[in-house]
Amino acid sequence: MNKDTTTIFGFWVYLMTDFVLFASLFSVFAVLRSGTFGGPSGVDIFSLPFVFIETCLLLTSSFTAGLSLIAARYGKKIHVVLSLIVTALLGLAFVAMEVSEFAKLALEGNDWTRSGFLSSYFALVGTHGLHIVLGLIWMIALIVAILRKGLTRSNTRKLVLLSLFWHFLDLIWIFIFTIVYLFGVI
Repeated sequence: MNKDTTTIFGFWVYLMTDFVLFASLFSVFAVLRSGTFGGPSGVDIFSLPFVFIETCLLLTSSFTAGLSLIAARYGKKIHVVLSLIVTALLGLAFVAMEVSEFAKLALEGNDWTRSGFLSSYFALVGTHGLHIVLGLIWMIALIVAILRKGLTRSNTRKLVLLSLFWHFLDLIWIFIFTIVYLFGVI
C-alpha cells in the first residue's frame, strides 16, 4: 500500500468511529425524545423553515466542496481556493444559525438542563456543530497551505480527506434534520 492509500483507509476508519459516536447520540435521543418532563417538545420549539435554510446552506456547501475536488483534478489552484472559501462561508453561516438557535432556546429557559429531551438534543446537534467548526478550521488551514505551496500531492490528499469529512457531516445532518426536526414536529 502506498502512503495515500494507507492514509485514506485510516481516515475511513476514523469516520466509522465518528459514525459510532453519532449512532450512540441518535440512540440516546431516540430514548429521551419523549422525556420532556412537562417542558417543551420539538413541536413547541423547532422552526422548520429556519432549519430548512440551515439544511440548504450545508448541502450547498457540500456541492462547493465537491467543486474544489474537480478543480484540483484539473490543477486549478485558484478555483480550489475559491470553492473552499465559498464552502467555508456557507459552513460559517450554518454554524451562526445553529448558535443563534441554541442561544434563543437557552434565553427562553429551554437549555440542556431542562429535560432529557433537551439534553439529548443539545448533545446530538451540538456535537455535529462542533464537527462543523473543526472542519472549518481544517478548511482555513488547507486554504492557507494551498495558497503557500500550491496543489502538492500532500495538499491534494488533505483536500480529499476534508471532502470526505465534510460529506460525512452532511450525511449526519440529513439524519438530524429528519429524525430530530421533521419527526420532532410531527
